[in-house]
Amino acid sequence: MKILFLTAAACVGLAASPAAADPLRDAVAKDMPSLLSLYRDLHANPELSMEEVKTSAKLAAEARKLGFDVTTGVGKTGVVAIMKNGPGPVLLVRADMDGLPVVEQTGLSFASRVKGTSRAGGVTGIMHACGHDTHMAAWVGTARRMVAMKSQWSGTLMMILQPGEETGEGAKAMLEDGLYSRFAKPTHAIAFHDSAALPAGTIGYSNGFALANVDSVDIAVKGVGGHGAYPHTTKDPIVLGARIVGSLQTLVSRENDPQSPAVVTVGSFHSGAKHNIISDEATLLLTVRSYGDETRKLLLDGIKRIVRGEAIAAGMPDNRMPVVTIREAEYTPATFNTDKLTTQTAALLTQRFGADRVKATPAVMGGEDFSRFYLADKSIESLIFWVGGVPRAKWQAAAGDAAKLPSLHSPFWAPDAEPTIATATEAMTAAALAVLKRS
Repeated sequence: MKILFLTAAACVGLAASPAAADPLRDAVAKDMPSLLSLYRDLHANPELSMEEVKTSAKLAAEARKLGFDVTTGVGKTGVVAIMKNGPGPVLLVRADMDGLPVVEQTGLSFASRVKGTSRAGGVTGIMHACGHDTHMAAWVGTARRMVAMKSQWSGTLMMILQPGEETGEGAKAMLEDGLYSRFAKPTHAIAFHDSAALPAGTIGYSNGFALANVDSVDIAVKGVGGHGAYPHTTKDPIVLGARIVGSLQTLVSRENDPQSPAVVTVGSFHSGAKHNIISDEATLLLTVRSYGDETRKLLLDGIKRIVRGEAIAAGMPDNRMPVVTIREAEYTPATFNTDKLTTQTAALLTQRFGADRVKATPAVMGGEDFSRFYLADKSIESLIFWVGGVPRAKWQAAAGDAAKLPSLHSPFWAPDAEPTIATATEAMTAAALAVLKRS
């Protein structure tokens, strides 16, 4: 995901951060050998979405050792760790646990060699190609710091480990399993995501929309198959599919307000098996991105209209009309950062890390189901921010052009773990202490 464009000089500012002794920063630094060991273990042993059995057990044990009241199996493999420390706000701190069906090619000494069966049914490598291993390590680091600093805060700390972020089902599963009714309803919720478009140790944030609505749409195009030499005896689904692909582009270019970001991408187009056979079907798989509900409706309604219109223009009879399936179970709603918590946290982190390391960033069209924790009750103050992971030397070599670097979900994505985890742990702890500050 493209998040922020900085000059190479900006990352030099990392060295210009406030240098005065700081108890929190010093404590995080002392904990880094342990956190890096945990990170390498998590990286080498990833698990697919909603299958995070060993991962959740390992981290639940860490939370229990710290004195949290821990419940496992929430939303299948999710973990809820509660620590009550007097009256005050209820703060939800979230990390996601799942890896991706990606064969790792980073060359790291602790690279994943784990294999598993994907939902498509094939055997695949599994990798933390989205950096959730850094999220979990910083989650543990934050938990340790909050326990060590209990005298400085009052309220309820609700730390959760969420399954299935990559499939968009984990947050929903935890909420449906009674996250707020069985445990506590948060007044505040915070999380971070590592970034492949920021130099390691920098922080990015967006006020308002931060990530997009994500819809997956399947289009089953029906045709009448036959011999490739006699196309007049067929109804070619590939030609119809190609017309649909072309017309879909006008949804964004001609129907959507240019000031309302939108994306319609056809990620897969499959049909046929031989040179001289016209197939009787084609399948198109789309990802559709937006921020506002009105834009989302315009796109999804437009897809249905265009598909039917092109089929009619191609002479398809009513019983051979394409079928459009919107995969509602995989829908991830747009992530919204509330103004009060975002503004306060940005000011706090800027004071702590320096202006060179904390930057306002544009929203992106990626998706994140962290959004559901806020949407379940919009009285909650909510914030997810970015922590850069690009190794400084690679950032400088690319002159700050993220397009020249491995992206999230790439088999080559390897964040610079130490500054990423250290920055995230310090930032998350500082934000948590501010929310739960003793009055």
